[in-house]
Amino acid sequence: MDEYKLFVKRIGLVGITNILVAISSLILIPIMTKSFSTSDYGIWVQINTTIMLIPNIATLGLPYAMLRFVSTEKDKEKIREAFYSITSIVLIFTIIISLFLLLFSNSIASALFNGNVNISNLMSLIVLFACLNSLFLNFFRTFQQMKRYSVFLLIQTYLGLIIMSYFAINGFNIYMVALGLLIVYFITCIIMILFIISNIGFKIPKFKNIVEYLSFGIPTIPGNLSYWVVDSSDRYVIGIVLGTVFVGYYSPGYALGNMIIMILAPFSLLLPSILPKYYENGEIEKIKMFLKYSLKYFLCIAIPSAFGLSILSKPILMVLSTPEIALNGYMITPFIAMSALLFGIYGITSNILVLKKKTKFIGIVWMIAAFLNLSLNILFVPYFGILGAAAITLIAYTLAFILSLIYSNKFFKFDFDPFFILKSVTASVLMTTIIIWINPYGILNVLITAIIGSVVYFVLLTILKGIKKKNSNSLIKC
Repeated sequence: MDEYKLFVKRIGLVGITNILVAISSLILIPIMTKSFSTSDYGIWVQINTTIMLIPNIATLGLPYAMLRFVSTEKDKEKIREAFYSITSIVLIFTIIISLFLLLFSNSIASALFNGNVNISNLMSLIVLFACLNSLFLNFFRTFQQMKRYSVFLLIQTYLGLIIMSYFAINGFNIYMVALGLLIVYFITCIIMILFIISNIGFKIPKFKNIVEYLSFGIPTIPGNLSYWVVDSSDRYVIGIVLGTVFVGYYSPGYALGNMIIMILAPFSLLLPSILPKYYENGEIEKIKMFLKYSLKYFLCIAIPSAFGLSILSKPILMVLSTPEIALNGYMITPFIAMSALLFGIYGITSNILVLKKKTKFIGIVWMIAAFLNLSLNILFVPYFGILGAAAITLIAYTLAFILSLIYSNKFFKFDFDPFFILKSVTASVLMTTIIIWINPYGILNVLITAIIGSVVYFVLLTILKGIKKKNSNSLIKC
């Protein structure tokens, strides 16, 4: 069980990191919404939506290949060859995409950024460094250097928060805030590559295994791209059909519900780098153990979070944004919170498909979900607005969850422990009743209510015997 104890410690480290990252996002929402018009804030959302899109294409799935094939490697010469081969291919392809964005900047500006060509031009540089940063962070994740991963992620996050907040608060326009984002990506990119070179050295790659890496990675592109369509393309549809003002209404409520993803983050970061060595050694029972407890830890926190965020959405958004945004967007949160909960379960169970190299199936699942999501958004957003987009997101996530779960069970029989889920839901419903009775307003009251709700939930879950003490290794067992 020593491996599991180490795993739990790393979950704690990455979990704290992602909480801090999530807090920074919450801090930035009121700064942006209160410093700019709702339309300009909508442009800022579109910038971030685009940054989320491009790495899914430009990296060619090679970060996943590095996780799958290089995470167990000890020979530094082979590590150098793999890393610099992957980096070279990603850099070349990212430059091509950046030039494409620059070439069509006028059309992109008209469709996404209210005609702001300067921001569209700047995007070509931002996505270049965003792709490289994503790859470099993945290097530390691959070799389980989670302290360095956490430090660099926090540097990127909070340096960005400081620089962008300075520009926003001091009256600079949205272009300068985007320029601040570029500066942050550039600085962290340089620091990370210097650390990597000091760790493994430098060499000109011979691209020995690049065909194998691409064969594994490229099939993940449709899945990653399709996931982006499910997760983020609704902002594009809303922006084109309804305008950037409605993107501004939609995004804070979406971001609040999507906070549940931060609970998944430690598992999605650690499991892909830990499980392959057990799979290669035929230790299937250990893999089942990691997946079982990962799912229980996730659900133990994610289920009450989904209930709590849904009920507290309106008062939280009144604090974080403007009354206009809060009143128009608070109903988005329950749909997205449930979607994030389902995606969290998928994010853990899908490791089975990755181990079995069934990345093509993952791609097919997300392509089906993406087609459904995009089609329904185009059809219904003009009539049902942003609430329709949120409901369609939940439908798409539900479909992806069901299909992947059914297929995963063909390889591993997964223990969902329905009794634990029932206990957690019961405790969450009772917690929600207390929150509704308190009906908080204002930041202090919301914080106090959240604390009370958390205490009530865990006390009830303990009474229901959903939480036990595991004596053999002093771990809390859900």
